[in-house]
Amino acid sequence: MNIVLAGGGTAGHIEPALNLADQLKIIDPQVNITVLGTARGLEVDLVPARGYELKLIPAVPLPRKLSGELVTLPIRLRSAISQTRNLLMELQADVVVGFGGYVSIPAYLAARGLVPIVVHEANARAGLANRVGARFATAVAETVPGSLPRAKLIGIPLRKAIENLDRANSRNQAREYFGISPEAKCILVFGGSQGSVKLNSVIDDCLRNGSLDEFSVIHLVGQKNLFQHPASSRYSPLNYLDRMDLAYAAADFVIARAGAMTVAELTATGLPTCFVPLPIGNGEQSLNAQPVVKAGGALLISDLEFSAEFVMNQILPILRSEHDLAAMAKASAALGHKNAAAALADLVFSVVRNT
Repeated sequence: MNIVLAGGGTAGHIEPALNLADQLKIIDPQVNITVLGTARGLEVDLVPARGYELKLIPAVPLPRKLSGELVTLPIRLRSAISQTRNLLMELQADVVVGFGGYVSIPAYLAARGLVPIVVHEANARAGLANRVGARFATAVAETVPGSLPRAKLIGIPLRKAIENLDRANSRNQAREYFGISPEAKCILVFGGSQGSVKLNSVIDDCLRNGSLDEFSVIHLVGQKNLFQHPASSRYSPLNYLDRMDLAYAAADFVIARAGAMTVAELTATGLPTCFVPLPIGNGEQSLNAQPVVKAGGALLISDLEFSAEFVMNQILPILRSEHDLAAMAKASAALGHKNAAAALADLVFSVVRNT
């Protein structure tokens, strides 16, 4: 069986595709998996690092405003579709599974009428590529109810380390890993691989005014940002971390952006959270967080309003209340999809068998 995955550009499109690939291999080690991407995306590094074959296709980003690129779009798109279609035939693809982004547009259009298509949408508000692909896809999967017509609620495929995480049993090991106090309540702060200047600034203010003295903090400041405070048994600053499972195990509360993968991981692990959505794009981060907030598993505050005062007045009282922490953790976990990778893999195999 030959399965082609289209998920390139950003980690939000690539990571679910690779997690699905891992699950497909667990179910059927003989399955052949190829990932489509472009030379300009993160997939150039991420896909080979996970042991999968990457095939490059032309990047055809859709212009968001009138420009010279709009004039040449039809020619570039036709060329990309033709090259991708030839590639699918060369690979003898049995199915194309798309995760959105500009890699998926030519993949969906090339596969139409040639092989079945499965579309996976991670965000509450579907992007253009998946809205197009869902119109003629054999099957559609979503993470937030109502994202796409005909979609089956599945969630986002996660890494096995996150799916299988037992926070309670891993807590002591995790805190030892970060060198922080095993007794104090722990706050995990992160703003993605590049970090967040705003989140960093607010935590810096809290550390300076002493409001976090009774707590431990694991702070992922970002790869290009500098530490403002020295590491201690109460403060662990890191530029980058590839063991997020241990960070989740160590934490009692999280302050983070609300990307689809972040929301999926935090609900799968049942962590109380304050979401501070990234103030760009089409507002999808705020929408991603809404179901968790409505269920009582998270707080939501805008980037503009997030401040040291908000941390002191709204977050720290929760950390001081075992009842509130437990209630939020239970509400968050109720929305988690720990078996999303297996569910999506079953859907893909079912489409191939029945087409």
